[in-house]
Amino acid sequence: MADIDILVGTVYGSAMLVAETLRDHLQAQGHVCQLFDEAELTDIDPSRFLLIVSATTGQGDIPPNLQPFATALADRAPYMKGWRYALIAMGDSSYEHFCGAGRRLDELLQELAADALVPHLEIDATLEDEPEVAALAWLKSWENRL
Repeated sequence: MADIDILVGTVYGSAMLVAETLRDHLQAQGHVCQLFDEAELTDIDPSRFLLIVSATTGQGDIPPNLQPFATALADRAPYMKGWRYALIAMGDSSYEHFCGAGRRLDELLQELAADALVPHLEIDATLEDEPEVAALAWLKSWENRL
């Protein structure tokens, strides 16, 4: 079973609901999960799988509670070869910068040589009344690779 760090960037709580749903499912499968709603880069263990769930705010901005992690990634530019991750980007397609925060985080992680286990998932609030359902289906499609 895998050890998993789950980072959540949330403003109104939808991303937290998604993260908690995924954590509960993964723990029921025997994985060990640690959920961070405010994390620094130093909190994350590179030997653990990283799962990021991020809402998008403003003009494609990363939520304030995930900003310290993102800033540390950008400023320190650590070489992340060997880090494995998956990412969920949440947004509203009626806005110009749909899923901008998650897309930016995904690009940054890849630039730093982290390995995306699967392509990121984008959840559109205009289409998904229950984003946790879409996220769980996505997770179940690849969780055997953890």
